[in-house]
Amino acid sequence: MYKKILVATDGSPLSKKAISQATQIALLAGSELIILKVIPRVVQSYFDGAIPLNQKEVDKIEASWAKDAHKTVDGERNAAIKAGVNAVSMVVKSDIVSKAIIDVSIKKKVELIVMASHGRRGLKKLLLGSETQNVLVQSTIPVLVLR
Repeated sequence: MYKKILVATDGSPLSKKAISQATQIALLAGSELIILKVIPRVVQSYFDGAIPLNQKEVDKIEASWAKDAHKTVDGERNAAIKAGVNAVSMVVKSDIVSKAIIDVSIKKKVELIVMASHGRRGLKKLLLGSETQNVLVQSTIPVLVLR
């Protein structure tokens, strides 16, 4: 059915449910599971009132985010392996989360992307955006959305 499944996480409780479901699908299909977390780059803003950060501070912040991301995906990978799934974890850095998810999926020849959706509507969706929606619209790979 599916040889490779990618599940994207932001570390939220809802994305943990998506990882659980993706693990079960991978177990049933005998698939490899790729657990992915995308971390952003620190935005250097020079708008009024913003304090620009020096490169040392930026590196420290990004290193902290990367450490937390690896801890998250490695823990989820270990749980999937314990459940009997061939799982790997990945952390990538990108300014555009949805593009990074799609790019990794194409590069790794993934056949299914699994993501959670918070189901935001209206103003919250407009202000917060929806990486899941962007992946759904832009991906040529099937996407399973869980709520």
